[in-house]
Amino acid sequence: METPIRSRRRAALLALAVMFAAAALSPAADPSPSPVQADNPIVQTIYTADPAPLVHNGRVYIYTGHDEDGSTWFTMKEWRVWSSDDMVNWTDHGSPLNVDTFAWARQDAWAGQAVERNGKFYWYVPVVNDATGRMAIGVAVADSPTGPFRDAIGRPLVENGEIDPTVFIDTDGQAYLYWGNPNLWYVKLNADMVSYSGSATRIQLTTQGFGTRPGGTDRPTLYEEGPWVYKRGSLYYMVFAAQCCSEFIAYSTAPGPTGPWTYRGTIMPTQGGSFTNHAGVIDFEGSSYFFYHNGALPGGGGFTRSVAVERFAYNGDGTFPTINMTSAGAPQSGALDPFVRQEAETIAWQSGVETERASGGGMNVGWIENGDWIKVKGVAFGSGASSFTARVASATAGGSIELRLGGPNGTRVGTCSVPGTGGWQTWTSVTCPVSGATGTQDLYLRFTGGSGYLFNVDWWRWAA
Repeated sequence: METPIRSRRRAALLALAVMFAAAALSPAADPSPSPVQADNPIVQTIYTADPAPLVHNGRVYIYTGHDEDGSTWFTMKEWRVWSSDDMVNWTDHGSPLNVDTFAWARQDAWAGQAVERNGKFYWYVPVVNDATGRMAIGVAVADSPTGPFRDAIGRPLVENGEIDPTVFIDTDGQAYLYWGNPNLWYVKLNADMVSYSGSATRIQLTTQGFGTRPGGTDRPTLYEEGPWVYKRGSLYYMVFAAQCCSEFIAYSTAPGPTGPWTYRGTIMPTQGGSFTNHAGVIDFEGSSYFFYHNGALPGGGGFTRSVAVERFAYNGDGTFPTINMTSAGAPQSGALDPFVRQEAETIAWQSGVETERASGGGMNVGWIENGDWIKVKGVAFGSGASSFTARVASATAGGSIELRLGGPNGTRVGTCSVPGTGGWQTWTSVTCPVSGATGTQDLYLRFTGGSGYLFNVDWWRWAA
């Protein structure tokens, strides 16, 4: 049965979908806008926060926190993973890590970061140590970027009551773990990535290194939390959330991974409906991308946040431009191929649906009602297609999948009937003829039928 919170959020998302085209946010800090751009926030099925991007094998993986519906505090029980190969359509990989993964922890799945080394993936996260009641940094490991992750050492990696770990592997192979609020710390990780040499070192937060905080508080610098460290050329960058509250995103640079740091200014000004922000920066397919969170979804705010992304170009001297939050987001990198299997939970924007674990592994789209839809952007149909196939399941009478171009009420190029299958995880494949889908267009899967929940969708594929 649908909870009151889910019902309210569903109604709000439906209203937002209607208004989305008219949403007004600032122009993107993008060097060459494309006709096909992402829709921000990039995830609409749940609230997400604290994005940590990772590039691996031609895909971008985003590791996020999950703000629970209706939260009035940072109520977070699990971490989530999403991925894309075009920066526009994002695949939901579910939750491969949660607080219960760490037997010694009791709460607070807050901001972390994952990194790959020697074929394994290490995810550093802050949680409350049940034995001490303090925030500690745990490390989980997996053989895949989407998990499942397991506790790597069975205890905290480091603990001093502070949060927000970020990890960086330098070009010489030395790995560093940074974290901290209100201070800023680092340790040198050993090659095994689950232990470190020496003791934690506290970075001196000077006004030269991290800017001057106005107002005469007991914290003289702008540094607040959420460090993100990386190297570009010979220069090291420290991007961080500044001056709570509300926060903006600022950065410092240094000639080495431990400093000395020089404050460089603001990247993203205070904006967006959430009093916190948290950044991650990557390069992918020749472009640079800036991830952040805001409160843009219905019911959104400081405790119900949503991840978004912008493409940007560094200035000629290596400094950041000002990057503003937008609803348009990053332009598409390439196009989506409809002639290979696509997961139904690969979404640019959606109205009404949610996702869940599928019986055969992975995720499926569910809680589908009459009039709900999924948008997939920049779909390369080429000279056309002859049929559409979807893997579906229904514990009721089923319904239909209308295939439309350009909008949820756009040109219909086919309709697939979905029968009752006897269960929400009892899967069958349905195929229907299509006509008129050519070129590169935005595809809408519009779901129709009677009252209540109609069916689930696992994956889909077109045939030439």
